[in-house]
Amino acid sequence: MQNAAFAAAGIEGVYVPLPVQPQRVGEAVAGLRALGFRGANVTVPHKQAVIPHLDELSSTAAALGAVNTIVVREDGSLFGDNTDARGFLADLVEQGITLGDMQKGGALILGAGGSARAVAYALASAGVPVRIWARRPEQAEQLAADLHPHLGDESLILNFQSSISNTQYQIAKIKFIINCTPVGMSPHSDASPWPDDLPFHADQFLYDLVYNPPETKLMRQARAGGAVASNGLGMLLHQGALAWEQWTGVPAPLAAMRRGLEKGFIFIPPA
Repeated sequence: MQNAAFAAAGIEGVYVPLPVQPQRVGEAVAGLRALGFRGANVTVPHKQAVIPHLDELSSTAAALGAVNTIVVREDGSLFGDNTDARGFLADLVEQGITLGDMQKGGALILGAGGSARAVAYALASAGVPVRIWARRPEQAEQLAADLHPHLGDESLILNFQSSISNTQYQIAKIKFIINCTPVGMSPHSDASPWPDDLPFHADQFLYDLVYNPPETKLMRQARAGGAVASNGLGMLLHQGALAWEQWTGVPAPLAAMRRGLEKGFIFIPPA
């Protein structure tokens, strides 16, 4: 995806994977500056570990406590950002979902891990009422406590539920549901975080951050009830494009990036 963008924009650059051992994170970050890199993406498990080695954080990265994008500035300083939240919102817009629609209906987030933090921050920052379902309510409560100072009283409305089935009457009123758990990801594509006896309905929209497989069991459950369902491949595209724009200073060639992503994406079938 990123190399397709360089080619389309006529920029002499290359994007490469660089595995880093946890004990070498500080050296690796310093090496970006020393070796003339323009920036880097950061994946699990290093998204928190890189923070002490950076000179400045964006407000989003500070709120989420995680960095997925490092920018090496002209003066050599290292800037840390997190593009996941904005990438998620960008994909919603591309799919015709307006924040006004979400503000009216509210959103239910499944899970309370790192991706749930990004989605909750994105939605709550835009004034969307957010409810969290998590198997461990204490994890959801910690999410709220961490995000609250960065959002304000009026922006974060969280209800924690440990059982979806027990809140069926509430969920029936929610139009937007976002799965931020890894349940249903290949090779366990026969699993779903959603109970089989809890139907979706036609005016709901399900967004599953899982994109391998491209259609999850959860998406099939939603479509069986008449709901619209989407996977998370668009979020992957847009968060990557936002990082690329920070490294290069030019608009990302989204069409070329999408083609590169689809060409390079390898669906791993269930074992």
